[in-house]
Amino acid sequence: MKLYLALPVLLAALFLGACGVAALTRGWVLPTNRRYVRDPRRYGWGQLVVASALCWQLGFGLLVEDSGIRLAGTLSGGGMLLAGLGVMLAGQFGRGNRKGGTA
Repeated sequence: MKLYLALPVLLAALFLGACGVAALTRGWVLPTNRRYVRDPRRYGWGQLVVASALCWQLGFGLLVEDSGIRLAGTLSGGGMLLAGLGVMLAGQFGRGNRKGGTA
């Protein structure tokens, strides 16, 4: 992975991690997502899983030289990414205490 790709991925992972921590601790979700998210804690866990998957893929893409291990690491990161997106989707359909689009 090239460094010009690594910086935006790292920034996206940090942003998703910060949003996930905010959703877990305070129940705060970005204003554009408030209408859709019904369970902010589950949604926050999904954001943290997606952020860790991006960091996982970034680590294997930059630091590992062996192509077989790099491939296995990035594919497992892709699985983590899909799992995190599934948890985020479950947070949108879950039974939470949010009622409506404004907070």
